[in-house]
Amino acid sequence: MRLAFLGYGNVGSAIATAAARAGHDVVLATNPDRPDGAAAAIARNPDLAAATTASAVEAVTTADVVVLAVPFGSLDTLLPTLADRLAGTIVIDATNPVGPGLTHGLGSQQAGAQHVAALLPDARVVKAFNVYGFENLSTPPTGPDGLRAVMPFAGDDADAKATVAELLVQFGWQPLDVGPLAAAVDLEHMTLLWVRLVRALGHPSRLVWAALGDDRA
Repeated sequence: MRLAFLGYGNVGSAIATAAARAGHDVVLATNPDRPDGAAAAIARNPDLAAATTASAVEAVTTADVVVLAVPFGSLDTLLPTLADRLAGTIVIDATNPVGPGLTHGLGSQQAGAQHVAALLPDARVVKAFNVYGFENLSTPPTGPDGLRAVMPFAGDDADAKATVAELLVQFGWQPLDVGPLAAAVDLEHMTLLWVRLVRALGHPSRLVWAALGDDRA
């Protein structure tokens, strides 16, 4: 598939690296405020040697999946300019609304992903890749006997979620469907917990979660 990335910082570049390693076409959308930034992100990452750059409009128009990895505060400006182009497109929301003191930036009254969906009413929004720091996103940690780290995701479109789940498997994760897009607020709180544990309390940055179960009768 062709994956377009809106945002090529630590998070966007890490997910793009995973996508490139899995054999997908990767295009980074350029930022008019930093016209050389996308090309520089490719130049410093050998795994992205085959990636290309394009304007945001061009990138999303030709994409099968768009990964949203820009700062949450820029969404209200960016997304309305692309809403028509993103109609019917799978949009993976990897952003997080973080408020002062590691609080939920929307007061836990609405998921950030729901805000994204309101700005892109005809897109197929799925929340994923948001619960960990960038350190884990290009190469997920594995546990004993190859146990895969879990990557939870949420969305309202079953077909879009199936596509995202397949990408997660390809990228090395165990997908965990947590339900409708409204459940993304819980994933955003998982992000706050991860940040508190790792950035504030000093736990290792490769900290991830696993989903364990016993299905014996």
